[in-house]
Amino acid sequence: MFDKTKPTISLEKAQIYQNNHLVLKDVTFEISKGEFVYLIGRTGSGKSSLLKTLYGDLNLKQGNAQIVGFNLKKLKESEIPFLRRRMGIIFQDFQLLEDRNVFQNLKFVLEATDWKKSKSITKRIDEVLDLVNMSTKKHKKPHQLSGGEQQRISIARALLNNPELILADEPTGNLDPQTSVEIIELLKDITSRKTVLMASHDQYLMDRFPNRTIVCDKNIVFER
Repeated sequence: MFDKTKPTISLEKAQIYQNNHLVLKDVTFEISKGEFVYLIGRTGSGKSSLLKTLYGDLNLKQGNAQIVGFNLKKLKESEIPFLRRRMGIIFQDFQLLEDRNVFQNLKFVLEATDWKKSKSITKRIDEVLDLVNMSTKKHKKPHQLSGGEQQRISIARALLNNPELILADEPTGNLDPQTSVEIIELLKDITSRKTVLMASHDQYLMDRFPNRTIVCDKNIVFER
């Protein structure tokens, strides 16, 4: 099911659909292990639909796609949780559970991915919070944190199962410019050995941190 010899992401003539509407056609690109790649395009251009296809939220109906060793064309619903354990997903709106503190948010994810031992769970949570410089915030609830702090927690959550791939959907979209820079610096620092595909429309960030860029525009995908 998992093949370490292949690129982290490989798509060939993939047709990306949202509610039976063709959003992107003939999507073809590869992303190698350890690359940091931007995915850009206007609102409604298909960035989020492409990401949702990659993490199994939308079915791949036509074309071929491999991601972290899984064949999306043949992906069974029962395999989706295992696919997602090999990747970390970061959202624009953080998607933290408001009724739980930081520690409980992260514990929920680990328990949902079959971590059983309390000591191991606590140790891993402490490790990822230390990585994002949020060790002192573990007993805070999301509403007690700033937007930048909440995004740091969502990055920590994405790292819990030590994924080889990070998918980030507009991770700085709700943040001010200075906080956005801090988040990208953090993301690049702690994912230096991981593959990162980050959807963004922030030209300032892309100019400051130049990387390979994939563009969604007029139903097609191309490199800039």
